[in-house]
Amino acid sequence: MAESMKGLKRTCRCGEVTKANVGEKVTLMGWVQKNRNKGGLIFVDLRDRSGIMQIIFENGKCSDEIFAKAGKLRSEFVIAVTGTVQLRSGAVNENLATGALEVVAEDLRILSESETPPFPIEENSKTREEVRLKYRSLDLRRPDLQRNLILRSKVAMLTRQFLDKEGFLEIETPMLTKSTPEGARDYLVPSRIHPGSFYALPQSPQLFKQLLMCSGYDRYMQIARCFRDEDLRADRQPEFTQIDMELAFVDVEDVIDVNERLLAYLFHELLGVEVSLPIQRMTWQEAMDRFGSDKPDLRFGMELKDVSDVVRDSEFAVFRNALEAGGSVRGINAKGQGGMPRKKIDKLVEFAKGYGAKGLAYIAVQEDGTCKSSFAKFMTEDQMKQLVQAMDGEPGDLLLFAADKTKMVWNVLGALRLELAEQMDLIDKNEYRFVWITEFPLLEWSEEENRYTAMHHPFTMPMDEDIPLLDTDPGAVRAKAYDIVLNGSEIGGGSVRIHQNDIQEKMFEMLGFTKEQAHSQFGFLLEAFRYGVPPHAGLAYGLDRLVMEMAKIDNIRDVIAFPKVKDASCLMTEAPSPVDPAQLEELGLKIETAAEPEA
Repeated sequence: MAESMKGLKRTCRCGEVTKANVGEKVTLMGWVQKNRNKGGLIFVDLRDRSGIMQIIFENGKCSDEIFAKAGKLRSEFVIAVTGTVQLRSGAVNENLATGALEVVAEDLRILSESETPPFPIEENSKTREEVRLKYRSLDLRRPDLQRNLILRSKVAMLTRQFLDKEGFLEIETPMLTKSTPEGARDYLVPSRIHPGSFYALPQSPQLFKQLLMCSGYDRYMQIARCFRDEDLRADRQPEFTQIDMELAFVDVEDVIDVNERLLAYLFHELLGVEVSLPIQRMTWQEAMDRFGSDKPDLRFGMELKDVSDVVRDSEFAVFRNALEAGGSVRGINAKGQGGMPRKKIDKLVEFAKGYGAKGLAYIAVQEDGTCKSSFAKFMTEDQMKQLVQAMDGEPGDLLLFAADKTKMVWNVLGALRLELAEQMDLIDKNEYRFVWITEFPLLEWSEEENRYTAMHHPFTMPMDEDIPLLDTDPGAVRAKAYDIVLNGSEIGGGSVRIHQNDIQEKMFEMLGFTKEQAHSQFGFLLEAFRYGVPPHAGLAYGLDRLVMEMAKIDNIRDVIAFPKVKDASCLMTEAPSPVDPAQLEELGLKIETAAEPEA
């Protein structure tokens, strides 16, 4: 039966007890990790968020009642223990911060009993994730998840402190706002008071933070909740958190400067890692050409090589057709993999097809310098030699090639590069490699919509020298946009915003908006721009993704307290779920079930 806490007060957490406390009386509270009854001695490992402390109940040093009560303890019972700290009489546990200490118990209260949990509460759990997420409150007791969430809390707290000293004001923006086009799908919220009308949950605070710049607040920040109704991946959730900021009277260099110092501060304070400043920069074009990705992992090489000119005159139809269609032929060199079995190469081909490739061509450079290739019969000996030379091929290397539209080739080889790096164990997991990616294309062509769309959003400023190209060559216009990438993951991104009416109108025109459409969607922002708008720029980090990289884990769900799974559902609460018909009626909504297709 559960007992009361009346008269008890916790003096410290389990992991806070040190050798300086030897001889002191402490009161600890937490969960029973495990207990071991040795007859006259009962050992209990007591766990809270700070760590584990070994408790000893010794027959004769505590009352018979307390000793009997200790014998009833089971895993996950919640208890309070009062006793004296001493150095361990037995072996020291080097794996615990408190491994040289123990508490000799004098008093025990069982605050709550527990049924047998559906899985062990332990680090690096082997229990299926679906089961752990269904019982998330238990899963969150695991020390590794608790460390992740403590790190997340500290990142948020130190970010606020740093930005406060830099003159930023924390201002909240609305959760119920207007649905706007572009980007991902909105989550819609029906209005009871305005039947037939809907709010949207914000995909980001973008428009409101720009309005705050118009309102003279100069430097804004917010740790903001955002929502996007899109397909999920391992590093994506339908609701997520941004460290959001906007600055007035600035340009690119100002935003990069404050954010480099913020990152250096966080990594020094929380991880003891020194971030070398300034952080490396790379243009979008260079990143795509060298790594096939605008979020390159720089912890290893294996860069892409454009060999289009080398193979232009070859008889290999795959290469020739790609080049005639305006595409390119590029390759990567998997050093030392020339002896890879054909079955393994075939698996790489299937992997590439999963990213849209029609196939992969390869050359295995043998130890004697001869080449084993999937397309050698279409190449002269001299052409093959030039191709190997262009790829810096040496005996024992495996050269892999993709030929298609350049965007497809980048996508395929960029993914293949990462796959091979994992297989070849090329990535130093203890390294943190930052890079700024700059000068993104302002626009990208959508085949589906047969028009240009904004690569970031409609308010991104073009590079000053590219503004004349808006009329003559829109696809060549570069943006004053910048992403901060860490170990192949985009942890943040932003841009300088348009603050001149003529450029904003031209941008809307490029995106296919009429003046009426632009004002219908963004009228409140354009109206504010009529009354004096300062030059401004901003950036937003994905807090979840940043913490995921800092904690060196691969699953974003492990840094979020109550995450969703891939179909955007919550296994614990079973959301989303049907609602009472009366609620729908009040909102003027009716659910229609899609008709079953005829057999």
